[in-house]
Amino acid sequence: MKEVIRLEDIRRDFIVGSETVHALRGVSFTIHAGEFVTVMGSSGSGKSTLLNMLGCLDTPTSGEYYLDGVSVRTMDRNRRAVLRNRKIGFVFQNYNLLPKTTAVENVELPLMYNPVYSARQRRQKAVAALEAVGLGDRLLHKSNQMSGGQMQRVAIARALVNDPAVILADEATGNLDTRTSLEVIVLFQKLHAQGRTIIFVTHNPEIARYSSRNITLRDGHVISDVKNADIMDAAGTLASLPAEEEQS
Repeated sequence: MKEVIRLEDIRRDFIVGSETVHALRGVSFTIHAGEFVTVMGSSGSGKSTLLNMLGCLDTPTSGEYYLDGVSVRTMDRNRRAVLRNRKIGFVFQNYNLLPKTTAVENVELPLMYNPVYSARQRRQKAVAALEAVGLGDRLLHKSNQMSGGQMQRVAIARALVNDPAVILADEATGNLDTRTSLEVIVLFQKLHAQGRTIIFVTHNPEIARYSSRNITLRDGHVISDVKNADIMDAAGTLASLPAEEEQS
């Protein structure tokens, strides 16, 4: 199976005053195309540092990071930005949508930096991405006209629109109630079934039950990396929620 991400002995040190903080202490793993991986760990585990590394927002102090076969560590900031735009779809806890623009305009944003697409093609791809997440009827809605779950679906459509090598989700259900969280996980499981590669960074152990693999960090080390032998079906869990929770 195709290798999408490879980390080799990644270390990341930060100088804080007169001290050196070792945020990542030799992290190595490989993620293949079509995996749905949760990355877990408590505060201070190195999870956020790892997320920034995977998202090409930061570079390691030492070690190698290959994204879709390309070595990231030696790239300058501009080349990293282009790689990030083409290869990674981000989904954030607080959606990061532009408030005064429509859903379709938000989804078009990543394509603005890609000269391959004409304005017409950008619009077509954005509409298709919104239809894929069940928001074909909300194209012209602005953020203040949508629920949290709908805004997160717009964010997922925006992550998909560039057809990235990997979708990187950062606490993507963190602001949502139980039912809406499950609706978002249903969507991620659908994308996984279509062959998308997903890395879901979370502190919520429940999410790991719906992914195909779980990597756990502690003190900058990988302390476990296990495949999920019994993946739960989020749609089934959602259907079993009691009626009163449905209305909350």
